[in-house]
Amino acid sequence: MTNPLRSLIDTGTKLYLDSVAPDEVDKNLAWGAVGATSNPAIISAIVEHGGLDPEIESLIANGLDDESVAWRLTDKLVSDAEQKFAPIHAATQGNAGWVSFELDPLLEDPAMGLSEEERTARYIELGKHYAADHLNRMIKVPATPAGIAALEELAAAGVTLNVTLIFTADQYDQARAAVWRGAQRRSNLTDFKSVYSIFISRIDVYTEQAIPDLQLEAQGLVGILNAKRVWQANQEFWNGKGLPLQQELIFASTGTKKPTDPAWKYVAALAGSDIQTNPPETNEAIATSSIEFGRTVDVMPTREIQHEIDTKVDMQVMHEVLMKQGVEKFVKPQRALLSLIAKKRSELSKS
Repeated sequence: MTNPLRSLIDTGTKLYLDSVAPDEVDKNLAWGAVGATSNPAIISAIVEHGGLDPEIESLIANGLDDESVAWRLTDKLVSDAEQKFAPIHAATQGNAGWVSFELDPLLEDPAMGLSEEERTARYIELGKHYAADHLNRMIKVPATPAGIAALEELAAAGVTLNVTLIFTADQYDQARAAVWRGAQRRSNLTDFKSVYSIFISRIDVYTEQAIPDLQLEAQGLVGILNAKRVWQANQEFWNGKGLPLQQELIFASTGTKKPTDPAWKYVAALAGSDIQTNPPETNEAIATSSIEFGRTVDVMPTREIQHEIDTKVDMQVMHEVLMKQGVEKFVKPQRALLSLIAKKRSELSKS
């Protein structure tokens, strides 16, 4: 039987993996994945597994501190994944085969005491540094005020961007406008590529908790409707620009949070276009199922459901709550990774 992930790809979806763990990359490549992404939580899980202990020991022996060790490991894991996806990048002339590298989340940590201008300057500096000499690496920048302020300069410098932590259309509009301004400062747009990661399942967690009086039929569809509207806006903006490469949405946060939901709830609801970055367990669940996907990305909820959502969901309030939570979830995994490196340092020093 054909792997159900193949039917998803056949709808027009580009399948990406939300991991750079080498074994997961290999497995998902075989299933048809054409890209991947990384973040500190992913790197922590790989480090905790123990497979990188020799590299950690070597880096420590060379005098690197915990933060430097963490970024060297991240750089290596992403680089290794880039090599595996490089043939896809070449075959698609840059439309796929990308691996995303997330910039330092601690820039958004209030405890660091950085001004917004200082954060922006660091995003620009780090983005240029980690993009240099990488043909198929995307730089992940969060759609925070400081992150958005860095996008124009990064795009102008030729950095391929994945704008992440997007919850609302306003964030997307600001990010896309900044990226496009920067792109237009380039000498040519031959290799201009950008993607915008819209988060989905976290929105439905929010509405269940904050808007319990939302009709049952609408509950669980807010993230999907929001993503489809942003997808439509993205299609409308880039159509007619005549660019060689596609400027796409990434449907992110596609793992379900409710045990009663099928693992492929969001995957099935957004099939048919652009990119889905799915957790390994989501792709695994699909691969071992018998589901067959069809194009749904442009199939909207009923007008009644849309009206219910538009009437009861205050998007500005939702944005403020989810961004506060999002920044916390952005920062904590990096702190956890540094703590894990420190723990590994202690363990290895005793062995």
